[in-house]
Amino acid sequence: MSVSSVAYSESKRAASGDEVGFPFSAVVGQERLQLALTLCAVHPGIGGVLVRGEKGTAKSTVVRALAQLLPPVVDERGARPARLVELPVGATEDRVVGSLDLERVLRDGEQAFKPGLLAAAHHGVLYVDEVNLLHDHLVDVLLDAAAMGRVHIERDGVSHSHPARFVLVGTMNPEEGELRPQLLDRFGLTVDVVASRDVDVRMAVVRRRLDFEADPAGFADLYAAADREVADRILTARDRVGAVELDNVELRRIAALCAAFDVDGMRADLVVARTATAHAAWRGSLVVTEDDVRVAAELALPHRRRRDPFDEPGISEEQLDQAMEQAAEQAARAQDGGADDLGKGETVPRDGAGPQDPTASNDRDDDPDGGPDSPGGGRNDSEPDGAQGDVPAADRRDADAPGGADDPRPENSSGTPESGKDTAGGDPSGKPAREGRTGLPGHTAAKPPRWEVPGVGEGAPGRRSRARTRQGRVVRATPETGTGLHLLGTVFAAAPHQRSRGRLSGPLEFAPSDLRGAYREGREGNLVVFVVDASGSMAARDRLSAVTGAVVALLRDAYQRRDKVAVITVRGADAELVLPPTSSVDIAVRRLADMRTGGKTPLAQGLLKAREVIAREQVRDPHRRPMLVLLTDGRATGGTDPVPRARAAARLLAARSVTAMVVDCERGMIRLGLARDLAADLRAGYLALGELTGEAVAGIVRAGSRAA
Repeated sequence: MSVSSVAYSESKRAASGDEVGFPFSAVVGQERLQLALTLCAVHPGIGGVLVRGEKGTAKSTVVRALAQLLPPVVDERGARPARLVELPVGATEDRVVGSLDLERVLRDGEQAFKPGLLAAAHHGVLYVDEVNLLHDHLVDVLLDAAAMGRVHIERDGVSHSHPARFVLVGTMNPEEGELRPQLLDRFGLTVDVVASRDVDVRMAVVRRRLDFEADPAGFADLYAAADREVADRILTARDRVGAVELDNVELRRIAALCAAFDVDGMRADLVVARTATAHAAWRGSLVVTEDDVRVAAELALPHRRRRDPFDEPGISEEQLDQAMEQAAEQAARAQDGGADDLGKGETVPRDGAGPQDPTASNDRDDDPDGGPDSPGGGRNDSEPDGAQGDVPAADRRDADAPGGADDPRPENSSGTPESGKDTAGGDPSGKPAREGRTGLPGHTAAKPPRWEVPGVGEGAPGRRSRARTRQGRVVRATPETGTGLHLLGTVFAAAPHQRSRGRLSGPLEFAPSDLRGAYREGREGNLVVFVVDASGSMAARDRLSAVTGAVVALLRDAYQRRDKVAVITVRGADAELVLPPTSSVDIAVRRLADMRTGGKTPLAQGLLKAREVIAREQVRDPHRRPMLVLLTDGRATGGTDPVPRARAAARLLAARSVTAMVVDCERGMIRLGLARDLAADLRAGYLALGELTGEAVAGIVRAGSRAA
């Protein structure tokens, strides 16, 4: 019996009774996910797998089943089965990477290190369910460890390093919010899983699950031989992968593929090379072929094409076929030339040799604090209610007007196209732009403003407003110990009492009253409610285009700062909640593209609807603090006494201390200033649409906070 078979048998014996896991070989309809996981098990240097999919698609089941098949861990204590270590969403950094062993410090007075979950996952699987809900800095820590295979700790006077080679698997439901593109890139492979629509497959899934629940041990025995075969194959492939040959022809094919898809950096090339090598070893070959490269590209490249938060990830079969053909032509030309550039007197280093691995870098995002102006300006249109009719915003374009269908360039504040810019996703050279490709008319790639709720909250981890969190930086000691022990604070609290406690020498004497917790402060995500005036007075093509672009810029900001968003439109006879509070802001962009306009302006109903949404959400999530963004010209026309009713509704929101901002969309020679009056009633920040810059909003929010 092989070593992996022994480990497999031991893991089965350890998981007896109700603890028996669902067999890996019994999973139906998730072949791509199973392949990605086994390739990472063969070559952990690939960097892990991100599993994206809807609820109930066996994501967790497959991951847990894989852990039973991994080769055993051999250490000073002998052989033991590989572990599956699950990382809870609320874990602290100390729990993940390890920290000072406070028990030994306080008891024995000696410095010692207490390993964390990364050490426990060594040679096993580190599983993070709902990784998109994990705090960003913890995701960075995990990805660093997965890429480097080692953890370095420099904190609390401790300097420690230990190996941490594991299969990193993160699962997520895109409906609950996306990972930022920068973090997506750092996962080696990504697999999108969906439930099959084939009736026979669905029947097989249900039948096997019911059979397993009826007799877990008996069901596992049915697939024991198949699972043991997979376990042996993983071990054999691990032993073989170091000897697999990746020649210059296939390496050129990999480089050409990554260049064709315009991926950022060199991480994609390395991951594709490692995955192709692992796939060759998995199928029993010592040479990487074109088929291995194609499989690797299908798993490693789709999520790396997503640069903007609102880009859809993925590569179609047609796109991949075309790129493979182009890469094959380049490889053939290189062969016909006799020797390619890499082959001239050079030896391609094997995986893991050569210069420092760029995947091990710690490339965290810069904090997006402001940037260029959001789209604004345009001609002075002042059209009556209903002038544009009841048509979708995305269809309302004038081919003869600047910014129309035949002129994709955005307008600047003077109403003329901005030279050298192209909202269709390019610059004068024809190279696609890196941001702003949302498909919305008039949208330009503006870096959104930063503004925040005043004070210190306790909401969900994010990147907007100050908050007391479990993962933030330590600010001071506190009598509360729920967020970890503050060592220095505890020592300082105990020091004055040493003489009264009879201590003359040796370790400090501590009492329960000396314990001090760490007060941590970080950032939280907020609830941002957008109220968008979509009435006839706002329907002029350049004005609506600018408003749409401004909302998209603000939504991008909400995406980056991990906010929940809601969108309310005001038009006709009432206000409509077109998007209930959600963390998936890309859905908000799609809903915005389908926004319909025209009719009167029931502004009071829009503000009351926002108040209702905020009140309802605070019952569900009382710690998430709300913010309101109102985009309107202030010309309320719906119902009786529309303007006084709108101002009264604004005062009701102000009474709830809702942080708000009013973006005045009024244009024309004659301006009534109604939006400015609404801002005063809301006790909100105010700015004109053309002034929507990061600096302006930050200053207005600070001023509004002081006024409140």
